[in-house]
Amino acid sequence: MSVRLNNKNILVSAAGQGIGRASAIACAREGARVFAVDINEATLATLVEECPEIQVHKLDVCDRGQINALAEKLPQLDGLFNCAGFVHHGSVLDISEEDWTFSFDLNVTSMYRMIQAFLPGMRERAKVQGTASILNMSSMASSLKGFPVRTLYGTTKAAVLGLTKGVAADFVQEGIRCNALCPGTVDTPSLRGRIASAPDPVEAEKNFIARQPMGRLATVDDMTPMVVYLLSDESRFVSGQALLVDGGVTI
Repeated sequence: MSVRLNNKNILVSAAGQGIGRASAIACAREGARVFAVDINEATLATLVEECPEIQVHKLDVCDRGQINALAEKLPQLDGLFNCAGFVHHGSVLDISEEDWTFSFDLNVTSMYRMIQAFLPGMRERAKVQGTASILNMSSMASSLKGFPVRTLYGTTKAAVLGLTKGVAADFVQEGIRCNALCPGTVDTPSLRGRIASAPDPVEAEKNFIARQPMGRLATVDDMTPMVVYLLSDESRFVSGQALLVDGGVTI
């Protein structure tokens, strides 16, 4: 077994499927003690079947009480990957007040809650280990690039970049690093759901593929090497950055 994350305590949210699931497994295989959380207990159960060494907990990242209770229960973290999120479809004219509130709560405010709950322990851990890492899920659809019918999603993901840079600036001298992962279009159950709900799913898939200069959708395994790198000590001099893994979309 590789030991790039040996003896590190790492928490991954939205770990039941997609990038979160793949990241939890990748971190475990690199020697980390992984705590995987998701609101969906069924997907967490299949994660344990695939990777029994991962410890799973049901968690609603929009519930501060649940988050604080988990933070008291778990050991101090070396790494926190805030992966939970939602993709709203529509222009600014299609965004309801409810859409706006929900998307910001899940895509941004949940990260603020998680960081507030786990950062105190991470600061203590960094005193011993020298560094600890927070990784926030953003997107190429953010302040980095605009996309049609992604106004609300892009707005929340731009806010994630602001949160990331603020946390990085405040705690850099304590060895706390905070970065953002900015994927391109990744073939996940979430994307497959959006394709299936389109009026013409075949055309929708072609359009998603066409916007990637590399000519294909990303896979979750295209994302996990960057996740492992940013949670490992290999990235100990990297903080406050938005790291694109987008197949060349933003060239």
